[in-house]
Amino acid sequence: MLFRELEFSLTDIGAILDSPEFDRDKALDQQIELLELRRERIGNLIDMAKAMRGGGESALEFGPFDTSKLDEYAEQAKASWGKTPQWKEYEEKWAGRSKGEQVAMGRSLMELFVPFGRMSAEGADPSCEEALNQVARIQAFITENYYDCTNEILAGLGQAYGSGGDFTRNINAAAGPGAAEFAAAAVRAYCDRA
Repeated sequence: MLFRELEFSLTDIGAILDSPEFDRDKALDQQIELLELRRERIGNLIDMAKAMRGGGESALEFGPFDTSKLDEYAEQAKASWGKTPQWKEYEEKWAGRSKGEQVAMGRSLMELFVPFGRMSAEGADPSCEEALNQVARIQAFITENYYDCTNEILAGLGQAYGSGGDFTRNINAAAGPGAAEFAAAAVRAYCDRA
């Protein structure tokens, strides 16, 4: 559950647990720290909502919505445990990129999900040619900018897209309601076809 909370794929979790370098106590320490960060963030959101109730829109601040500390921690934990060749490649590709470039890259990736939001709203079939071509674009983008996105890795990502966690929320926020679930089904169809 620790690694699912950090959004690792089931394939990566298996490799981590089988690794002779796996340190259960260190993993639990990291989980505790992550949960404490989330508790702090939720507390900030509650405080902001209470302030808005008393002070109206003028009390609105966007600081509580900042997930950079969580993202940074999750990335640190993934780097600690991600001993796969893909993680090494990811680290190499991202080593020289500025924070601005990383944000822009993430935005570009999210934009690739926008067609899924449209297709979902139109009631398209996730196994249609347009959807499969869009999955291929995402796979190519990940391979070019992050790590070699094999069909096996892509299948794991697809499961995460529709799992209801942060991936689902972020994709739906960027691309429209149902985009993440549609993307998950399209990835499944794409990988089944391969």
